[in-house]
Amino acid sequence: MERRISFFALFILGFTLLSTQCDEDAVMTQDEDKEMLLSLKQDIEALANTSVCNESTECKYIPLGSKPCGGPWSYLVYSTSIDTETLETMVANYNQKEAEYNTKYGIVSDCALVNPPSEIVCGNNSCVAIY
Repeated sequence: MERRISFFALFILGFTLLSTQCDEDAVMTQDEDKEMLLSLKQDIEALANTSVCNESTECKYIPLGSKPCGGPWSYLVYSTSIDTETLETMVANYNQKEAEYNTKYGIVSDCALVNPPSEIVCGNNSCVAIY
């Protein structure tokens, strides 16, 4: 519980710093945009990695990222032991910003579809995706 509270406090602090750091009129470079996306993704993965499970029914997944051709780059596995509403909001924000990045810089990729996990199980208190 204490670990969740401290992570949440760090998240709020980081979000506050990011929101006050950027001037709406400032133009970011592609490298700065890419770093911002990387930072957001690391925050998402850090939150998801704090989740623990006791049963497979606690395990969920969410599409992560935005491929230029459409669809996600991957699926993030997590358990409901964390603040799932915060995670879902963070992922939606990240996915939108990555889609904007792709359009802004003309990013291309393969158009292969990434399949979601066929099953997610709880093993050793962690959710594991099975493809």
